[in-house]
Amino acid sequence: LDHRNRGMRTRLGCLSHKSDSYNDFTAILPDKPNRALKRLSTEEATRWADSFDVLLSHKYGLAAFRAFLKTEFSEENLEFWLACEDFKKTRSAAKLASKAQRIFEEFIDVQAPREVNIDFQTRELTRRNVQEPSLSCFDQAQGKVHSLMEKDSYPRFLRSKIYTDLLSQTQRRLS
Repeated sequence: LDHRNRGMRTRLGCLSHKSDSYNDFTAILPDKPNRALKRLSTEEATRWADSFDVLLSHKYGLAAFRAFLKTEFSEENLEFWLACEDFKKTRSAAKLASKAQRIFEEFIDVQAPREVNIDFQTRELTRRNVQEPSLSCFDQAQGKVHSLMEKDSYPRFLRSKIYTDLLSQTQRRLS
């Protein structure tokens, strides 16, 4: 069922003629896009192509990647990954269980509103881990989603009009 839903979303996306071109970067860059573009160097934007983790660790790289995933109707993968990163910073034992349950219900559970695409074994392992949550209870699922984004979405992002437009915008500023 999940694969059919994704296929339907992809077909609907094509029908909506949603462009991934961004000459106006207000939709991508947080906090005053014009100032952000002035701060973003061509060297920084080029480094995003060095590795997926370099992209994820850069504020504007993350924002551009998120905008790209929205055009592909797959931003739930990044949102899950970010939720896991935030979860690992939880210091309150009291909040750990409720945060774990919220992440599980939103991203992992079957028919979750923003269900990520993971295999049955990983889903079940995560279900068991959430029963007695620890800071590492989502590690396997997060790793699978990271790997999926790195192998699938990241190469498409680097070829996307969003990235090439952003890169040319930073280069244009230099000339």
